[in-house]
Amino acid sequence: MDMQAIARLRRFNRIVTAELGALDSSFLGRGRPLGAARVLNAIGQGLTDISEIRDYLKLDSGLTSRLLRGLEKEGLATTTPNPTDARRRHVRLTPAGQKEYDAYEQLSNQQAHSVLARHPAPAELLAAVDLVATAYAQGQCAIEERDPRCDDARSCLAAYYAELSQRLARGFDVSLSRDPEAEDMIRPRGVFLVAYSEGLPVGCVGLKGSGGKVAEIKRLWIAPSCRGFGVARRMMAQAEQIARALGVDTLRLDTNSALREASHLYQRCGWVEIDRFNDDPYPDLFFEKQL
Repeated sequence: MDMQAIARLRRFNRIVTAELGALDSSFLGRGRPLGAARVLNAIGQGLTDISEIRDYLKLDSGLTSRLLRGLEKEGLATTTPNPTDARRRHVRLTPAGQKEYDAYEQLSNQQAHSVLARHPAPAELLAAVDLVATAYAQGQCAIEERDPRCDDARSCLAAYYAELSQRLARGFDVSLSRDPEAEDMIRPRGVFLVAYSEGLPVGCVGLKGSGGKVAEIKRLWIAPSCRGFGVARRMMAQAEQIARALGVDTLRLDTNSALREASHLYQRCGWVEIDRFNDDPYPDLFFEKQL
């Protein structure tokens, strides 16, 4: 590896550490270091099992216990045994802890707003931040079922349509496409999956079914910053698994040859090219897979 490249990344790490106040004894001026604040944040985000918090923050059990004891002494959190497994414990925020969580959220939002506001090209900055965050997370994403009409799904679909408009020679108008009905991508007919990176929606795919043996894969999209980490392959595999559970034995999909990485993915995943099976004006490649 080029030592200049390594030096550049280490410079980035030092600047971010200083900017975020990672070494401050009072993170964001709230009287406790970053470690305790991150544990408080994890609980406020909905993690209640201590082992899950430890795994999420990549902490050893000893440090996790010390940080939790500190929050308990401050009256910000309480821990109780798991009623069904004495080896596990649950934690929740007290009313005072919830107030601290809310204060951290407000201060963190203000800090982020300040960074974006003083940068001359905030959109480019955000694109770079997304790319770095994915690199550090190594493409780790949670894939969850969502209603295709929810805000996160609509956000992914809007990004997908915008990318098609840029990449297809004739542009893209969703009103001219065979856009699937939302009900066809909700159980028991189908499903809609959204990939999340730290709570941010970064990908989607739909399984459009009719209740019969044949269904379609629709609207596969992954944020550019998350490509190359196998997220699309994972989403396809999960969609195929759900299709089997719904009684589907044949999957079909269409794509455009301008989306070369998509057709390559389908071929690597065992899809076979077939004749056209719909009158959608945008696709020119059609695939099928027997389950």
